Amino acid sequence: MDLRVTVEVVTREQWGAVAPRCWDTLTCPAQRVVIHHTALLHCGGIRECIDQLIHIQTMHMQDRNFDDIGYNFLAFAAFLLGEIAQCIGANGFRFSVSDQSPSPAALSSVKQLLQCGVSQGHLHPGFTLHGHRDLGDTECPGDGLYAALKHLKFP
Repeated sequence: MDLRVTVEVVTREQWGAVAPRCWDTLTCPAQRVVIHHTALLHCGGIRECIDQLIHIQTMHMQDRNFDDIGYNFLAFAAFLLGEIAQCIGANGFRFSVSDQSPSPAALSSVKQLLQCGVSQGHLHPGFTLHGHRDLGDTECPGDGLYAALKHLKFP
């Protein structure tokens, strides 16, 4: 019996991602997860979320000169958008939530994705969870999301 947890994720192809400048393979299982926030408006449906994701990719690649989006996955309410290539921070898994005060649905999506990552061997079962502010001089991921991280329980 396969006990792996699965999560439905909108893939790069489905959201119309631009090809990354390079593709770095994450060494699995990843030992840490870093949570960010995108500080964008709430999106009411998948099309609005995809439009925001395309905006983020453009901003990261053109304005910040990243090779792609700086996150592996993004959670917009209950939508997970992923398979994001990245060439920075290859020693950890980067996840962004669209709101500094996340909804229960967004937090549930984060938890399900992380459990899926563990069950499929992409994340180490003893991974550490950090807010971006734990690793640099920033207020990211915002006080509300940062406080919520303490309440995410994993088996």
